[in-house]
Amino acid sequence: MIAVVCASIVAGCASKPPKSEPDARAVFKENNDRLEPFNRAMFGVDQALDAVIIRPISWTYREVVPAPARRGVTNFLRNLRTPITFANDLLQGEVKRAGFTLGRFLINTTAGIGGLSDVAADRGLPYHYEDFGQTLAVWGVKEQTYLYVPILGPTGIRDGFGLAVDNFGFDPVTWYTYADNPQWVNWAYFGALLVDLKSGTMEATDELKKSSIDYYAALRSAYQQNRAKEIRNGAPPPIEEIDGEDPFAKNSDPSQTATSTVQ
Repeated sequence: MIAVVCASIVAGCASKPPKSEPDARAVFKENNDRLEPFNRAMFGVDQALDAVIIRPISWTYREVVPAPARRGVTNFLRNLRTPITFANDLLQGEVKRAGFTLGRFLINTTAGIGGLSDVAADRGLPYHYEDFGQTLAVWGVKEQTYLYVPILGPTGIRDGFGLAVDNFGFDPVTWYTYADNPQWVNWAYFGALLVDLKSGTMEATDELKKSSIDYYAALRSAYQQNRAKEIRNGAPPPIEEIDGEDPFAKNSDPSQTATSTVQ
């Protein structure tokens, strides 16, 4: 099975344009999508799953659950995943931000009733999210190539590896299931993250889809731009990136953007 998957990925690699086509080579480099045929196939699978399963569940959740309650769920899930942000703040050398993250967790867990209310934001500690993919980028690890994963959505080789490290190394729910606790907890948790994300980004993705000639390409571009901004912690791009040399070579909440994976 692994051999079949690897063969399909290799067969789905896009060929780099020849040197005689500099404009095409520039677009190829900017897209950073060497697996485009494979990714488009996975995108098609994802759109089918979204239409049949994910979107109906997310739409029903939006219609049935009042907005304040949905906000409470979002706040609770963000608070629950605080160890991921805290660990990556420290790994990036952002000691001050790590202090803010710890402060948010303590305030929201107590005064915010387990994180259901984001009291810390009202006290000058706004939410931010960091993941191991961003940490690798800060350490100088290049993205390698864009990758589209059904259910999870747009990502990359580096960020996909980072997602695995976060979920298996820093996520408290995963720690809980390590201790011989029921595995359904992990699946319910992942489902809650997915529905919360999809319901929060449904309008943005619908608008992007309606305004795009090529929805796949538009989503890829939006994801890459948003991801680069997250890695820079919202700072403007360096001059050399504005000049177009390499917008994604260098270095923050993916959980509620239209282009994010499940974080």
